Amino acid sequence: MTPDFETQLRAVSLRVTRPRLAVLAALRNHPHVDTDTVIALVRAEHPAISHQTVYDVLRAFTETGLIRRIQPAGATARYESRVGDNHHHVVCRSCGAIADVECAVGHAPCLTASDDHGFVVDEAEVVYWGTCPDCATERLAQGSASSEGNR
Repeated sequence: MTPDFETQLRAVSLRVTRPRLAVLAALRNHPHVDTDTVIALVRAEHPAISHQTVYDVLRAFTETGLIRRIQPAGATARYESRVGDNHHHVVCRSCGAIADVECAVGHAPCLTASDDHGFVVDEAEVVYWGTCPDCATERLAQGSASSEGNR
């Protein structure tokens, strides 16, 4: 895994450092995590790495396109290492869980806007909102319990 990370860093002209390798590993193993979670994951393996270093690494990675920063409305910013494929996200309104969603059909159809106003479109960001299976099951269970109490 490390040689792959080293190649990724060098490809965007970044030096290979322990904090950078640790952040890449955290994001590969835990997609859609917020900054605090990245810090906790990195520091679990490397306690001496500072919060500021993790912030700096996340900023450098985002600026070079090595990672993607997403921020669904009303949520904290999240990071993922899956980049360059124009995928989208589905977000649970209840618990905030996020999952990847491929483009609807064909080859990146979402890049064809009904009216691009002269822009050269190279990316589309679509966020689907709903209720995840766990929260839906919980709501059904709560609904059954409250209806039984009303009998």
